[in-house]
Amino acid sequence: MSDKSPKPQEPDTDVHEDPDEPAFDWMKPKTSSGASPAAAATTSTAAAGAGQPESRADRKAAEAADAPAEPPLFADTLADASSGKQPSHYSEPLPTSALQVRPPEDEVARRNAEREQAAKVKPVGPRVFQVLLAVFYPVILLVLAVRAVTSPLFLWVEYNRPGFPGDGYGFNTDDRMTYGSYAVDYLSNWAGPRYLGGLVNQDGAKLFKDSEVAHMADVKTVILSSFGAGLLLIILSIIAIIYLRKRSNGGIRRGLFAGSIVTLVIIIGLAVLAVLSWQQFFTEFHRIFFANGTWTFSLEDTLIRLFPGQFWVDAGIVIGALVFIAATLTFIFTWPTKRRRGLVPREAERDAEDQDEASDGASDPAVAGDRG
Repeated sequence: MSDKSPKPQEPDTDVHEDPDEPAFDWMKPKTSSGASPAAAATTSTAAAGAGQPESRADRKAAEAADAPAEPPLFADTLADASSGKQPSHYSEPLPTSALQVRPPEDEVARRNAEREQAAKVKPVGPRVFQVLLAVFYPVILLVLAVRAVTSPLFLWVEYNRPGFPGDGYGFNTDDRMTYGSYAVDYLSNWAGPRYLGGLVNQDGAKLFKDSEVAHMADVKTVILSSFGAGLLLIILSIIAIIYLRKRSNGGIRRGLFAGSIVTLVIIIGLAVLAVLSWQQFFTEFHRIFFANGTWTFSLEDTLIRLFPGQFWVDAGIVIGALVFIAATLTFIFTWPTKRRRGLVPREAERDAEDQDEASDGASDPAVAGDRG
């Protein structure tokens, strides 16, 4: 073969000319006639003949114009599944619902029983706070009543009430009020024993003996401790009320109702013991808080002249009466009626009120005339 002989023209075999074109025909989307886009493009190119442009850009533009819109990804799969045919390419199986499989009747009954049991079980938290509120309530009432008695107002009422015994050693009402106010104030302030130890009477002698001052210091410790405990219980009760208000419908009422019952039982029991033997009751009370021999004095001592036996009887009566009244009012206002327990719906009450108003309006001649 000579150099002048024409060289055969090699076909266009550049595989890298269109990197976006799929390597296999079955990966190309089908046309409306069922053939692949490559076959459709070849047919259109052969039919166009020499009139079609030979450039690659023109061929792709012609192919894009002839090819229909690409169908959805699972359109063929859904169509084949509905017609009972095998899908032409991979398709994801349709999801199934577990609700279509009903468990056995025994299992259904067991689950329903567990739900009902769980609904009936009440949470532990509200019950605990109700018990705490019921326990704290009588102590709080007792501390508040003691605070009311250890005040200058009660002292003034006692010294000026008719029938209160006088002092046979020279104290008049004004002297008692002055010296007694010092003793009462000492119980609730933060002063030391010298607050009473430095007092003198009209002749310049010490008003209180050292034994009296020591006993008043012991009383002050008991009083301030009870006031501090009462304040702490009040704070805890407020926390319990806030918790029950949010978590338990009617929990506050039930806690106060139980607390009022406990308070009434305690105060009635103590009142019976005091009435049966006041002296024995008074003695046993002092033995609980004070050591023997530190709280007994003679009739000439200042503490006995300021606070005779009748003073403590009256103080006990006032404390018991205040606690009893407060507990009784709480018992009445927290009594578990049907309305407070929620057995009578409010909507039913409103409907009954509306019906009463309608019947009253119908029986009124003026209203009936207006309606007519």
